[in-house]
Amino acid sequence: MSGVDGSWAIGALVVAAGYLLGSISFSILIVRVLLGIDIRTVGSGNAGATNVLRVAGRGPALLALLLDAGKGAAGVAIARGLDVGIVPESLVGVAAVAGHMWPIYFGLRGGKGVATAAGTLALLVPLAAAAACALFVVVVAWKRYVSLGSVVVATAVPLIVAALGLAGHYPPGERGWLTAACAVIGGLILIKHRANVRRLRAGNEPKLGRGKAAAPAPGGAE
Repeated sequence: MSGVDGSWAIGALVVAAGYLLGSISFSILIVRVLLGIDIRTVGSGNAGATNVLRVAGRGPALLALLLDAGKGAAGVAIARGLDVGIVPESLVGVAAVAGHMWPIYFGLRGGKGVATAAGTLALLVPLAAAAACALFVVVVAWKRYVSLGSVVVATAVPLIVAALGLAGHYPPGERGWLTAACAVIGGLILIKHRANVRRLRAGNEPKLGRGKAAAPAPGGAE
C-alpha cells in the first residue's frame, strides 16, 4: 500500500469512526438510565438535550448537551491528531452529525444534530462557531424558540465560513472543504427541522421553558 493510499485508508477509517461515535445517543442513554423510558416516546419525541430538559430536568439536559457536543469535537480532534488532512477532518464532522441523526445503535432514530454540530464546528471553524453561538443565543433569547435559533444558525454558518474564507482567514486549500462541510451539516439540520419550520409558520411551535412534558408528539419539536 502506497503512502497516499495508506493516508486515504486512515482517513476513511477516521470518518467511519466519526459516524460510530456520533451514533452514541447520550440523550437516549441518560433518560433510559434515570427514568427507564425511551426519550423518543415522551415529550417532543426528539432525542436531544431540549427534550431531555422537558422530560428529566436541567441537570440531565446539561449532561446530554455537553456529551453530544463532546462527541462531535472528539471526532475532529482524532482526525487532527492523526494529521489525516483537511478532507477527512471536514468529513468526520459531517459523519458525526449524521451519526447523531441516524444512529446505527438505535435503529437510525436519533436527534436533530445541533449540539453535535456545535461541538464539531467549535474545533473545525472556531471563529465561525463562536459567531454562530452568539447568534443562536440572541435568537432564542428573543423569540424563545430553540428550533428557530437552530434553523437560523444552520443557514448562517456556511455563509459565515465562506465570508471568513474570502477575508483570508482560512488557507486557500482549506476554505472550500470547510465551507462545503458546514453547508452539508447545515443542510442536514434544516432537513431534520422541517416539522419545526411548519409549526413555526403555523404558530404552534412550543417555546423554551414550557417545563416537563409527558405526552409523545411524533415528529416533535427540538
